[in-house]
Amino acid sequence: MKKVKIGLLGKILIAIALGIGLGLIVPGWLVRIFLTFNGIFSQFLGFAIPLIIVGLVTPAISDIGKTAGKMLLVTVAIAYGSTVFAGLVSYLTGAALFPGMIDQSAMQQVETAAELSPYFTVTIPPFMNVMTALVLAFTLGLGLASLGKTTLNDAVHDFEKIIVKTIKTAIIPLLPIYIFGIFLNMTFVGQVFSILTVFIKIIGIIFLIHIGILILQFCIAGGFARKNPFKMLWNMLPAYFTALGTQSSAATIPVTLEQTRKNGVSEDIAGFTIPLCSTIHMSGSTLKIVACALALMIMQGMPYDFGLFAGFICMLGITMVAAPGVPGGAIMASLGLLQSMLGFNQEAQALMIALYIAMDSFGTACNVTGDGAIAVVIEKLMGKKA
Repeated sequence: MKKVKIGLLGKILIAIALGIGLGLIVPGWLVRIFLTFNGIFSQFLGFAIPLIIVGLVTPAISDIGKTAGKMLLVTVAIAYGSTVFAGLVSYLTGAALFPGMIDQSAMQQVETAAELSPYFTVTIPPFMNVMTALVLAFTLGLGLASLGKTTLNDAVHDFEKIIVKTIKTAIIPLLPIYIFGIFLNMTFVGQVFSILTVFIKIIGIIFLIHIGILILQFCIAGGFARKNPFKMLWNMLPAYFTALGTQSSAATIPVTLEQTRKNGVSEDIAGFTIPLCSTIHMSGSTLKIVACALALMIMQGMPYDFGLFAGFICMLGITMVAAPGVPGGAIMASLGLLQSMLGFNQEAQALMIALYIAMDSFGTACNVTGDGAIAVVIEKLMGKKA
């Protein structure tokens, strides 16, 4: 009999359902057991976040810098601009719509939801704070890019493997238990249903935003290259639906390449931009993180002014280059910024993880489809010079 394999999304959904179902009937002592686990896991996650940033961002910047050339720099600039643009559109749309959709008076703040306490706590202080880790990662990455192949460069890539292994074998497998504990506690104290109502509304709005972003991206590319944007977007639909199924930018590259060529992009340009953009162009993932973060901040009555989010989005666009290829990489890479720049605590981070993973395939689909728009622009700019 063939063993049925449940993906991370399935496990998260099961954890949420079990947390809600059991939270209505279990005694308080059992809830406290999971609160104790969540406290320890949260401490470990806080310890690991700076290491994740250094371990993933440093080699990503180093590898990009080593292949520095005019076309690479232009592609990176456009991909970064597209990612930041998507984040800003997401923020502006959410800031206009979310306050009217989220009834703050009907909710308690997330951080004050717990009426129970863990049996004990374990403190695991991190080696450095998040901003120090980011500056260190950028400094090391740029330095290694200029030095070329060195012993330190090999060590950095070995450290990257250790971090990826830690995420895959320690953090990701325990995430469903962590989220189960969060929803178990929220149900026990009577908060979960108001939050789920907001979740459903937010997911619907984010889906509409990501469709709007794709239309904007191809309208800009179409105007730049003087091509029909809707025809180009139609040609990219096979890549979009492949990404929905695979939830992987890398696995979708062959389809994205083929459909990009159908939009008139040469073999050389497509072969350069599509694999590169699958690593650095994260518009769909960024708009999801921004919208989810904004919704949770409104729920908790936290300030969410434009200046705060503009800085967050600009930093997020850089940090997200570390996300591809790692399970849950985008949300893992963003946790440090959510904590240091937006003030998210462990409950808010857990809700972010649940919200993000629930829409993971749509973010990936938006990322890879937008790669086709960037390739059209690069063809127009660099086609004759490539």
